[in-house]
Amino acid sequence: MIDRAAAAALVGTTRLLVGARAQWRAAPPAGQCLYFANHSSHLDTMAIWSALSPAQRARTRPVAARDYWAKPGLRSYVAGSVLRAVLIERRREERDGDPLEPAIEALQGGDSLILFPEGTRTAERLPQRFRGGLFRLADVFPQLHLVPAYLDTLHRSMPKGAHIPLPLYCNVRFGEALPRINGEARDRFLERARDAVVALA
Repeated sequence: MIDRAAAAALVGTTRLLVGARAQWRAAPPAGQCLYFANHSSHLDTMAIWSALSPAQRARTRPVAARDYWAKPGLRSYVAGSVLRAVLIERRREERDGDPLEPAIEALQGGDSLILFPEGTRTAERLPQRFRGGLFRLADVFPQLHLVPAYLDTLHRSMPKGAHIPLPLYCNVRFGEALPRINGEARDRFLERARDAVVALA
């Protein structure tokens, strides 16, 4: 059950701190989406989620690192009762089975997802090389709209290691859904997906 009051407060606070205004380069797709973006700040998840419309937010869940978001307290409450985050185990020694299984189950249940294909935050303006999770999910769920997104100032507003964000206005730019190419190789797909995010920078 979503805590709707907390969700509204989170959206309001995020917009107050960093704006998180959506800029769509094309009409938002109808149907199930996988939003993928650059990752430079702990605010990235909240910024993209807050930039979506209420109807989009209601069916969209961020994919997040269990070791960060499952810690007891406010963080785990936000992850579980507000964002309904899909928690992924990043640490090999803690894994039990396929680390993408929670994301696969969420997509099978009809949810849309927010994914950061770099796998971890970086201090750079442009994304690093994408890891293979995006390709796997796109391959297993061909009906998904693969929507690139770019967060334009959060690498300066709240970079890795910062605890308090600087009040820098952030736009969340959403691009056209990435077209599918039958038989496309994994590395070529990931390169093309990264290029779609870079093109929004």
